[in-house]
Amino acid sequence: MRIIPAIDLIDGKCVRLSKGDYSTQKIYNEHPLEVAKAFEAHGIQHLHLVDLDGAKSKHIVNHKVLEDIASKTSLKIDFGGGLKSDEDLKIAFESGAHQITGGSIAVKEPKTFEQWITTYGSDKIILGADVQGDRIATNGWLETSEHRLVDFVKDYHAKGIHYVICTDISKDGMLEGPSFDVYRDLLEQQPGIKLIASGGISTFDELPKLAAMGCEGTIIGKAIYENRIALKELENFILQS
Repeated sequence: MRIIPAIDLIDGKCVRLSKGDYSTQKIYNEHPLEVAKAFEAHGIQHLHLVDLDGAKSKHIVNHKVLEDIASKTSLKIDFGGGLKSDEDLKIAFESGAHQITGGSIAVKEPKTFEQWITTYGSDKIILGADVQGDRIATNGWLETSEHRLVDFVKDYHAKGIHYVICTDISKDGMLEGPSFDVYRDLLEQQPGIKLIASGGISTFDELPKLAAMGCEGTIIGKAIYENRIALKELENFILQS
C-alpha cells in the first residue's frame, strides 16, 4: 500500500482544515517545499497536493507551488482542487503533476471529466469521491450532490477510472480513525478499483488494517503534522512493504 502524505494549500502555505471547514484552518508551515523535502528524505515517493484556494475559486490557483515541489523533489504528485477546465488541467500537468484528481467536475460536468480520461488515460486521472454520509460532496465540500458513493464509483469505473480517492468528510482532520466500513463496502462492491483511503488517519496501527483490507494507498495529513505518526514509522513501513 502506498503512503501518500498530504499538503493542503491556502495562500501558498501548508495548512489543515477540520471536516473541510475553511474557518478551522491551521497553518503548519509557510514553506510547502520544506515539508515535501522532509517527506522525500524519509523514503516517501508520493504526495497528495490540494489547492484549497482553487477549490473555492473554481480554477487552479497554487500551480507555482506545484511547480516548485515537482522541480525540486522526485515526488510523484497527484494534484487536485479547482480543476474545472481543459486549461486548468494543462497548467497542472505542465507544472509537474503526475496525476490529477477531479471531484466536483466529475459530478457537475461528467462529459468534460470523461474526455479527460480519454485524453490523458486512466493512470493520470483520479476520481475524487468525497462523501458526506453516503452522498458525494462538491465545491470544496461546500455542497452535497444527489449521487450515492457506490453508484458514483461504479459508473466511473465502467468508464475507465481505476484510481479512486475516497474521503469521508466527517472524519477528515478529526484524528478519530478512518471509515473502515465505508472502504470495506466500496471494495466489496467494486473490487477492481485502486482505492486510496483518505480522512481520519490518527495512528500508525490503522495503516496495516487498511492495507489488509485491500486499499491501494492511504493519504495521511494531520496525523503527521500533529506528530501522531512519525515520518520514521512511515519510512519503516515503506521499507517493509
